[in-house]
Amino acid sequence: MARYAALLRGVNVGTTRLPMADLRRVVADLGHEDVRTYLQSGNVVFTSPPRKDDILAQGIERRLADELGVRVPVLVRGHDELAAIVDAGPYAKQQDDPTRLLVAFLSAKPTAAKVKDLAVPAGENIEYAVVGREIHLHLPDGGYGRTKFTNAYLEKKLGVVATTRNWKSVLALRDLAAG
Repeated sequence: MARYAALLRGVNVGTTRLPMADLRRVVADLGHEDVRTYLQSGNVVFTSPPRKDDILAQGIERRLADELGVRVPVLVRGHDELAAIVDAGPYAKQQDDPTRLLVAFLSAKPTAAKVKDLAVPAGENIEYAVVGREIHLHLPDGGYGRTKFTNAYLEKKLGVVATTRNWKSVLALRDLAAG
């Protein structure tokens, strides 16, 4: 058995509402075990036989759409991946405020050409590092709510789905996925 975290894009931050009890039930009904949610923003950790991330994500996406009418992208990472993401965090030692450190999880590794063309919007002070299917972000002047370097911006520039979590959430998901 393996531990996974599923991250839903845009849940309970805009118009898409999803009670976490419903999310836990849907994931458990798919046959996953030890299902736990973190916060109210679409983070669910579970145990399952080893499977590819995209297969797990598609199953959750389909069931949410079919049973609850909730259509949102779902990205899945295994415990080892989450641990590697934390270990690779290039800005963790230079910032104490976890709201200024974030990770944008991507549905696929962007092409080198798209990464090369990615730029911070004019007038913003943001450091970023693309590492595989993630982008580590450091926003020294403020939190994520003030930037234009958003999921929608990343999706447009990179051609992949993105969902972002602050460093505190990334650490918590890693720890929950550790079991």
